[in-house]
This record gives sequence, structure tokens and C-alpha cells, in this order.
Amino acid sequence: MDSTAPGAAPRGLDAFRRGWQTQIGDDVFQLPAFSAETIGDFRVKGNVTKVHGAAIADLHAASATRTADVPGGDQDLVAMYIVRRGAWTLGGAPGHGDRAVSAGQFLVRHLGRLTAFETSADLTAKFLVLPPGELKPLLGNRAVTGPAESAEVRLLTALTDMIHTTVADLGPAGVAAAQGTLIELAKAVAKGRFDDVEPRLAPALTQAAKDLADRRLTDPELSPAMLARELNVSVRTLHRAFAAVGEPVGTYIRRRRLHEARLALAAPSRLSVSSRVPSRSTSARLPPSTPVLPKQPRSRRTSPRRATRRPKAPDLAGLSRDVGDTRAGCLNR
Repeated sequence: MDSTAPGAAPRGLDAFRRGWQTQIGDDVFQLPAFSAETIGDFRVKGNVTKVHGAAIADLHAASATRTADVPGGDQDLVAMYIVRRGAWTLGGAPGHGDRAVSAGQFLVRHLGRLTAFETSADLTAKFLVLPPGELKPLLGNRAVTGPAESAEVRLLTALTDMIHTTVADLGPAGVAAAQGTLIELAKAVAKGRFDDVEPRLAPALTQAAKDLADRRLTDPELSPAMLARELNVSVRTLHRAFAAVGEPVGTYIRRRRLHEARLALAAPSRLSVSSRVPSRSTSARLPPSTPVLPKQPRSRRTSPRRATRRPKAPDLAGLSRDVGDTRAGCLNR
């Protein structure tokens, strides 16, 4: 279901309502009446799955939404809101104020009637509709809230993602088993703990550990012990859950890290040739803040030099004449 396409807003709510009724049906959850502003600009995309009397909806709202002041309609169900981005504000029971579920939080409560709510623009949330049988006595009239990164919510989120992917291939027995596991994990969220030896939870535990490991591949502290601590189970329980899928948890971590390393090595470099080869010019070798000064001509020395007189060369011709005259005088004598 997608009413976020350009130009779809004026009729977006009608398209979304038809898709909801086709895939979920009013017997599980009846969509309320919305305000006039919401009807005029309804841009919401959703991935919804029905599992017997339960429904899972992953919602991405580009526009803000708000129900009519009195949505109307009586229903007996348990609703869970897991908000990743934005905020979902829920109308309280008579005499009680509104409850806002902000990003990174969850809320689960029993609903005996449709109540008003509004959501912010750019909302990303998971909305679950659950049968009240086992959950209503556990919740009573209270709303249970907490962090969306708790171990119980992580397992529940992993399970709902698996159901989205596999429900079309499940037979009646598989669908019933998926709903039973969904209810079991919803009870764990309400209680704040889960039975780590329950065999039905092993697939969800394995998937939650894989999802967490994939987000922490670059963390040097990533290990089976860290995953077990984050998911609030023993290392032995985690190894036992992975043994059911035939791959030890440590092997999974190494395989995923090697895969990411190969992708990084195969990715083309973003640097151009000119940026990888340094310039040979002087300006490229200097720091950017160092100005390149023009080459200055050498200045001549202006200090006076002492005149150096060379000795006068002897007059060899005159010397030979003097010698000749002397010899001639001696002979005449």
C-alpha cells in the first residue's frame, strides 16, 4: 500500500483504506475516520501482513495524520506501537491525558474502543494488532512502555520481519505457529522478559542476533558474548539457537565481516588520478598555508672593494739594451 506517489495525495486515503480492507479486513482492525486536513494530504506507505487474528503493519508516513475528534467504533484488541522515527500520539482513556510514543520507544495497551491519535510527518513505525485473549489479563488497564532496543522488542521485530517474508509460503499449520510465537513475544514485551529456553523463540533469537551483528560488524568488541549480553540470554542459549540453523554464531560473524571486506576491496576508488599523484611543483610540496614567494634576483654587493695594484711587469727590452751598452763599453776599453 503506497499513497506517497506524486499526485496521489487527494485520493491517497481511499487507496490506503481499500488496500487495508483487502489485506487485513475490518474484522481485525477498523481504520478510523480521519480529519479533513488528513484526507486532503494523506501520504502513507505500508507493508501489512495478516496472521490469523493478528496484523503487522510497517508504516512510513510522509505527511502528518490526525483522526477525527470522535473516531467511533468499538473493538476489543491489543495494540502495540514501535516508533523508530517521528512520534505517534495516542488519545488517552476518559479522564486521562494523551500518550506520546517518541522515536526509539514502544507502547502496548489494550483497546476496548477506537481512540483518537495523530502522527508526525516523516514517521517510521511498526504497528501490531493482536488478539486480546492472553494479553488482556496481563495488561489490564495499563499501558506498558519502554525502549525499542530492548531484547524483547528486538526479538519481536526480527520475528515480524520474518513473517513478512515467509507468510505467503506458509501452510495453515505454519501460520498458526507464527501467530503463537508472535503472541508469546508480545507477552514477553509486556512482562519485560522472555523464556530463553522456549524452542519456538529460537528462530527469532537467531534472526535478532544476526540483525544486531550486521549493524556492529565494525565494532572490535563484536562477539557471541556481546550479542548474548545485548539480547539478554546466555551464550549457551545463543549457541543452541544458532545450532538449529547449522552455522555457529562465530562463523556467521567472520563470514559477514569477510563479505563486507571483499565488497570494500572491490569497490572502485573515489579518488581521481590527479588527486592520487602529487604535483612536482614547489607549491604542491609546501603546506597549503605557506605562500610561494617569487624568485628574487641576487643583489650585487655594494660595499667598496680595496683596489689591488698588480706589480708592474719588468721592461725586458730596456734591460737587454742596458746589458748591450755595458758590453760595448768594456770592449772599447
